[in-house]
Amino acid sequence: MDFGIGGKRALVCASSKGLGRGCAEALAGEGVALVLNARGAAALEATAQEIRERFGVPVETVAADITTAEGRAAVLAVAGEVDILVNNAGGPPPGVWTDWDRDDFIAALDANMLTPIALIQALVPGMMARGWGRVVNITSRAVKAPLPALGLSNSARAGLTGFVAGTSRQVARSGVTINNLLPGSHDTDRIRSLDARNAESKGISVSDQKAQRVAANPVGRDGTAEEFGAACAFLCSRQAAFIVGQNLLVDGGEVNATL
Repeated sequence: MDFGIGGKRALVCASSKGLGRGCAEALAGEGVALVLNARGAAALEATAQEIRERFGVPVETVAADITTAEGRAAVLAVAGEVDILVNNAGGPPPGVWTDWDRDDFIAALDANMLTPIALIQALVPGMMARGWGRVVNITSRAVKAPLPALGLSNSARAGLTGFVAGTSRQVARSGVTINNLLPGSHDTDRIRSLDARNAESKGISVSDQKAQRVAANPVGRDGTAEEFGAACAFLCSRQAAFIVGQNLLVDGGEVNATL
């Protein structure tokens, strides 16, 4: 299926590895020119060069912390007019509710709620003026089924979800769609670090911890970045023009809910 986005231009945040890279590669496979962002310059440029060689699309890079005003300014200066925005940023640290103070919550909100909102506000008006655009926010399955250890993430991502619910319906008539992708457990550095933390707290090996975790998933395994990226590319396609303000779980069915 031709997604009809060849020749479009996308900004993909936190895309040197993991789910962000999976989205970047899927878009590149559809002929989309990329602006990639991450904090680490070496890993970012290595990813960009691999994508250039594999897919033959233009790839620009901006090594900056997207969660800061200075980082966003640097990224937006290079991005210019983009047709597709993929919002992504690392999640805040796990813990329990007594661990976190006001500063912890502000940091989580800045990274996982206010940063994507700022990028939407900066880039969507141009998409509307041109009559076409796609925004995909990478959030978390915890939006649907909160995880006690991820209270900071639960809070910030739920706030972004509320913003998208209203905003997406205000801009849809201009040909711009905004949707959220909710990952479950994927084979990424984030899930490996959580496995290591949980294994230590339980006094078991990391491999045993992973085995216990994936056994609870109906698919019986972690997802891959490639699978996640394919879902992102579809939401950016011309065929997804009637999907507005939705929260798409990509979790192997782990969230057991009718709606």
